Amino acid sequence: MDLIKRLAQELSLGEQQVKAAVDLIDEGNTIPFIARYRKEATGSMEDTALRELDDRLGYLRNLEKRKGEVLSSIGEQGKLTPELEESIAAAQTLAVVEDLYRPYKQKRRTRASVARERGLEPLSAAIRAQNSLADPLVMSREYVSEEKGVETPEAALQGALDIIAEELSDDADIRGELRRLIQQDGLIVSTAAAPEGETGTYAMYAEFSEAVGRIAPHRVLAINRGVKEGALKAGLELEEEKAVRVICRRAVIAKNACARAVESAARDSWKRLIAPSMENETFSNLFEAASEQAIKVFGENLHHLLMQPPVKDRVVLGLDPGYRNGCKIAVVDGNGKVLDTTVVYPTQPYNKVAEAKKKLTALIKKHQVTVISIGNGTASRESEQLVAELIRELGPDYQPAVSYLVVSEAGASVYSASKLASEEFPQFDVNLRSAVSIARRLQDPLAELVKIDPKAIGIGQYQHDMPPARLESALGGVVENCVNWVGVDLNTASGSLLGHVAGINGTIAKNIVAYREENGSFTARSQLLKVPKLGKKTYEQCAGFLRIPGAKNPLDATAVHPESYAAAKALLEECGWSLADVGTAALRELPAQAEGKGLAELSARLGVGVPTIRDIIEELLKPGRDPREDLTPPLLRTDVMELKDLKPEMVLTGTVRNVLDFGAFVDIGVHEDGLVHVSQLADKFVKHPSQVVKVGDIVKVKVLEVDTRRKRISLTMKGISSPPLHG
Repeated sequence: MDLIKRLAQELSLGEQQVKAAVDLIDEGNTIPFIARYRKEATGSMEDTALRELDDRLGYLRNLEKRKGEVLSSIGEQGKLTPELEESIAAAQTLAVVEDLYRPYKQKRRTRASVARERGLEPLSAAIRAQNSLADPLVMSREYVSEEKGVETPEAALQGALDIIAEELSDDADIRGELRRLIQQDGLIVSTAAAPEGETGTYAMYAEFSEAVGRIAPHRVLAINRGVKEGALKAGLELEEEKAVRVICRRAVIAKNACARAVESAARDSWKRLIAPSMENETFSNLFEAASEQAIKVFGENLHHLLMQPPVKDRVVLGLDPGYRNGCKIAVVDGNGKVLDTTVVYPTQPYNKVAEAKKKLTALIKKHQVTVISIGNGTASRESEQLVAELIRELGPDYQPAVSYLVVSEAGASVYSASKLASEEFPQFDVNLRSAVSIARRLQDPLAELVKIDPKAIGIGQYQHDMPPARLESALGGVVENCVNWVGVDLNTASGSLLGHVAGINGTIAKNIVAYREENGSFTARSQLLKVPKLGKKTYEQCAGFLRIPGAKNPLDATAVHPESYAAAKALLEECGWSLADVGTAALRELPAQAEGKGLAELSARLGVGVPTIRDIIEELLKPGRDPREDLTPPLLRTDVMELKDLKPEMVLTGTVRNVLDFGAFVDIGVHEDGLVHVSQLADKFVKHPSQVVKVGDIVKVKVLEVDTRRKRISLTMKGISSPPLHG
């Protein structure tokens, strides 16, 4: 197989692009490095395209490896024909390879293998040939042998039919046709496993059926979870006669008694062997496809969550709500340094509201707090009410003005109980660490959330049912992409954040922090080469993503890679500037000057490609720019609404908290997020919610219905002209 050609065709890319990308990957380069600093070679392929190529490359190489193993195994058995070898070589998927290998696999003891041991294979071959007018039962008489355990003609015939049934079940062409039939006519059905009325969450699946080819991924995952939890039973339904006809079209070639015997074997093959196997395979394939879709959506949600604009240079009070253990409070400065901590008890069973307000007011005034970050867990409704009242009591004349935001506290408890948190805050108990995390995730979501396993962040769907290795790989790629796209301050980044920089593993990240603590702040990127275990290859991969604000060489504060420093200096000199002008207003003339000289000509003189020149110019204009600053800032609030305040037709502004296959959940300022079903996202047909909204978007919504008993809010974005503000 020509891997490069096939990848180019499948991904709609040029063969040179693909070859360059594959070569770079094989040389040990990281995806972020290739995407950012090897644009000339790959034709400016983006991170996501490179990861897709890398995944597909891995699959195709595994396919080729498996083909080799199968050919070797069949060859050792002396059964490899030129036709079979050609079929295996031409197979496009692992499923087809396994179908072709199926007749030659070492099997456990089966009815057919027992029949073969009893010498009944010639009888099965004679019957399957269907060129004898004799009755199969008569043909079976000569195979009766007490010594071999075949006591009657009927037993001999049954053994022969068992062999035929197994051969039919192993036929790759038959299995391929049945797969297509199942996709076309098969139904996934589920019923309640528990007594009536006890299905709970899975009530809609208690009597459910949907076509295999049309069932939505989130329904597959829901049924799978219901089966695992013992609430549902699920199966595949396909009209038996249709399936048997498919088999008979391949197996029955005459109209005689032997043909009727083969038809009987075909029916047995479907019911006893093929149907159970195909049911398992169908569910496995549906779950795999649904998992891939869920992982894709999870990855998109995670990307947008991590890329939320930071609330910079603001003193933040983090509030981790609670009942019996009180509400934990942590105040952090603009750099995330903890200034103060305390615990207040405004909720049940203590109800010390006045005392809590007094303590919070004192902290706000003492540290000039401007934003309060409230976790959305237990007691958050009461805590939000408390904060809203407190802001009102401070009054409009109080300066600086205070606002608040409810943030997802998903994963905060996981982080606070982790070894990382205990190393970071050994002086605090678990609860106070959680309050610090809630404050910091408002200040810089990326820097804080990378400390937490993405599965615990609470923006996925059935994430704990996903294949762990695949989920970890996909989400790890998203985190790596975000961290490297934003860039990392080499002198302030935590070890956990550094560990996601291209080329840097956990050990090297710890070594960087240790070097920094021992030798003081880095003053130049080149000092990284003094860090233990950080060699030239790692330096090449990571250097461009590590920034040193205020460095002697201003290029060390930019995303310009050290390998392009000479080109950057030469570019400035060509246009009459120097390094001292980097980041100044005067340099805004640089793009026009470069265009005037001709980018292609500059490229030839400077020895770098045009894409690199464009990137260098962008960085020289805004050195160390955080790309998140161009996004819509989070929606801060000063007052609170309750569920009972909501009425149909009310138009509100909210923040998208989660995007799933069936819709989007929006925070509109009450404790419960409202659901905008996919059918209510736009005035036109929407195939998937992610086409319209992203996590963090600020959207206008209208209330459709409020179910106070079940605490559910139905929202719509139809008929509202204001488009989402993408975060």
